[in-house]
Amino acid sequence: MGKLADLSAAGTAVWLDFVDRKFLEAGGLKTLVEEDGLTGVTSNPSIFEKAMGHGDAYDASLADYDREHPGAATIDRYEHLAIQDIKAAAETLRPVYDRLDARDGYVSLEVSPYIADDTDATIAEAEKLWHAVDRPNLMIKIPGTPAGAPAISATIAKGINVNVTLLFALDAYVRVAEAYATGLEERVRQGQPIDRIASVASFFVSRIDAMIDKEIDRRVADNDPEAETLRSLRGKVAIANAKMAYQWFLDFERSDRWQALAAKGAQPQRLLWASTGVKDKAYADTLYVDTLIGRDTVNTMPPATMDAFRERGTVADTLTADVDDARRVLAEAERLGLDLGGVTDTLVEQGVASFAKAFDDLLGSIAAKQPATA
Repeated sequence: MGKLADLSAAGTAVWLDFVDRKFLEAGGLKTLVEEDGLTGVTSNPSIFEKAMGHGDAYDASLADYDREHPGAATIDRYEHLAIQDIKAAAETLRPVYDRLDARDGYVSLEVSPYIADDTDATIAEAEKLWHAVDRPNLMIKIPGTPAGAPAISATIAKGINVNVTLLFALDAYVRVAEAYATGLEERVRQGQPIDRIASVASFFVSRIDAMIDKEIDRRVADNDPEAETLRSLRGKVAIANAKMAYQWFLDFERSDRWQALAAKGAQPQRLLWASTGVKDKAYADTLYVDTLIGRDTVNTMPPATMDAFRERGTVADTLTADVDDARRVLAEAERLGLDLGGVTDTLVEQGVASFAKAFDDLLGSIAAKQPATA
């Protein structure tokens, strides 16, 4: 095993941000588990749209389903295909889950992006998908919107693992971290075990820099008097933001509230770094992996980023390094009016809309594949 396995040994679990039928059937996931120490998989509507909406890899399975379920709704046809893939990934990761005693080995499946602002609908869909997949190493992805926080608490209280997605801002992360604790506390109140309940908080990284850097470049081009300082912040705000989230995680871990849950076997809600593919070619293609390595974290990477880190990555305890400089970066960004809060609010809205658009396209492509009995 090479650098990806070293990354896991340093405390940052390696997950794959990709699911595809042909990849699973060819043993690609199994190879990553065996050769790189991979311990998880994430999916989302955009990933499934790319997998299902193009080519014929899913056609035979869909035709079989249509023959057995004539007149099935498009959403049911999609869920059948998605659940097959998620079950297959869960089976491949089950030895990891068993070996690590439910500490890792998870695959994630997202609730519909159409219900991101509906707490009750999110709870109901999370429970439906949990029972449909019926694997203990499943995580249900719930967006970290204001409506998502109470859904997270309720879902955790039901004993369902949760991957909180679309987190950009520290206050949103704090809200869902406390929601996780609330769900665990409810289980304790009910006399239920909490030692095998898992959750991750998916903090998106590169999209923040993409927006902030665009504004920096605009102001520099307009000969802003602070151009030199602005240029010095390019590619640094997202990493500084992530480091501050991790500092909050460490502080919360030491709190009396969390220590009471840990004494009953509670697992920490690991911070998961998402959107780690580099969008600016001026940066090293391993930037958002190299700089965010630390205990009790996850980095979910698209295949290209995984390949890059395998070849050029550097493993060191970087997440707790230069924390004072991270604070300085955020203070300078605020002083210069780069509006991180506005950027993160916009990114949540864009993220929900993007996933909804991908879901529209996905359902449209599946609807176009007419049932065999038609």
